[in-house]
Amino acid sequence: MLMNSDRVANQLRVLSRAMGTALDVLPLGSFNAPVEVKEHVELVTRQARKAMFEVDPDDIRVVEAVRKWSNCEKQVKFLDSEIEVENLTEKKREVGFLSSLKGLMCYCRCVLFNVVDGERSRKSETKCSSSEVLNRLNVEDFRCPISLEIMVDPVTIGTGHSYDRSSIMKWFRAGNPICPKTGEKLKNMEVVPNLALKRLIQQYCAANCVPFADSGHRNRDIRKTRLEFAGSLAAEGAMKMVAKFLSGRLDVGTREEQNKAAYEIRLLSKTSIFNRSCLVEAGVIPHLLKLLSSADSVTQENAIAALLNLSKHSKSKDAIVENGGLDLIVDVLKKGLKPEACQHAAGTMFYLASIEEYRILIGENPAVMPALMEMIKDGTDRAKKNALVAIFGLLTHPANHRRVIAAGLVPVLVNILTSFDSEVLVTDALAILSTLAEKPDGSVAISRCKALDAIVRILNSSIPRAGKEFCVSLLLALCLNGGNDVVVLLVKSPSLMGSLYSQLSEGTSRASRKASALIRLLHEFHERRSSGPMACGVLPQERFVHVR
Repeated sequence: MLMNSDRVANQLRVLSRAMGTALDVLPLGSFNAPVEVKEHVELVTRQARKAMFEVDPDDIRVVEAVRKWSNCEKQVKFLDSEIEVENLTEKKREVGFLSSLKGLMCYCRCVLFNVVDGERSRKSETKCSSSEVLNRLNVEDFRCPISLEIMVDPVTIGTGHSYDRSSIMKWFRAGNPICPKTGEKLKNMEVVPNLALKRLIQQYCAANCVPFADSGHRNRDIRKTRLEFAGSLAAEGAMKMVAKFLSGRLDVGTREEQNKAAYEIRLLSKTSIFNRSCLVEAGVIPHLLKLLSSADSVTQENAIAALLNLSKHSKSKDAIVENGGLDLIVDVLKKGLKPEACQHAAGTMFYLASIEEYRILIGENPAVMPALMEMIKDGTDRAKKNALVAIFGLLTHPANHRRVIAAGLVPVLVNILTSFDSEVLVTDALAILSTLAEKPDGSVAISRCKALDAIVRILNSSIPRAGKEFCVSLLLALCLNGGNDVVVLLVKSPSLMGSLYSQLSEGTSRASRKASALIRLLHEFHERRSSGPMACGVLPQERFVHVR
């Protein structure tokens, strides 16, 4: 509104002058009009000539108050929220204008201001406050009452209840004009985006490293896609200039300037795919890698956090490895100056592990597995999450199965299941265990840790569908590789069959198939045992594992 105020004032001024001119040349004497009308016309004419229509002084003071880094950062965050709201409108009329303003403010923040004025302390306080708020929230409120999954695009219907857009629209299309939660008949089937809830969900997902899929559709035209991410040509140009400037600061700047540049890259690359592309193309990665050896803990953390964000871009992975970044990141993983730097290094490992060649290189490094296991044991929940997903990424290379088991990770993962401190960590631990159990040596290691009771208990709990799917996959793999010793224990569990049958109707398609196979296996074993002790033969292609 402030940036539009000059233009609007000029338009009103031109309109007023045009109205005054038109009334001035109007031959009132030729009209048989009442005196009151003529007097009113003369009054309007005089007012139209005198009206100034200038920008309010308070508005000018707000614009001129942007004099330091924190002012720019505040405006960037505000413009981000405005762009998000505008993107939800049908015509998206102001997106280009708002994006151009954001590009200008980002340029000013990075180029004009050399000092991050007291923002670090306030940021840490805000972060703690935000974490406390998120910890008090019930994550179940983030789940769609229909799909029971965390909502990606929450919308609110006439009763005031919120649902994921795809689920409630499917409900309406099926001919159900009622609220699924209350059964109340709806006067209309309009939905309103719940932006406040969406932001909370995004913050929760970011704090717990839970993937948050954007429901928006991407344009297939590359040029249009780049503009869509940038918002406008002006924003695109501003970002390219910022990226070039920051790359130069990293190369020849002082220590303070390098730290500030790394921090700016960390902020710019956090959410924007377009920004990551510009920064990678500007060549910031080799300079950031050099900062990983810095003796300053803040500089090291900013550099590795920036690399974590950039590693999500397809071209960045080659740049990191080709510039010797793998060993540097492993060093930070082992002995980072701050715990946050170590967890960022683990997250970077996960993205590098998406490339088969680098997956092998990471697995062959003898320091990686012990460092990740130490983080799972003693790190924060977020650090544990990053370490778990890194290991899961490495497991897609078969040779890394043996390394994970040899590192003694299985008992640590089973301990996560038994303690059940976090649904997110439990789901990740189950994902790794189900992958390990696909091979006989993995099943042996899991069975020795007495994990069956914990797995069955989790399957009976209210854990998300993904976690239940991993439970079913894990139990089936243990039965196939472990033989009758495992099946006997599962048959004795009174609650297992009910949970498996519920997966046939409520689980994912993969969970349903696995549950069906496991039910069939358990029934066949029960029938063989009922027909006599001699009929309890070995399951087809089984291998025995002694379960204690």
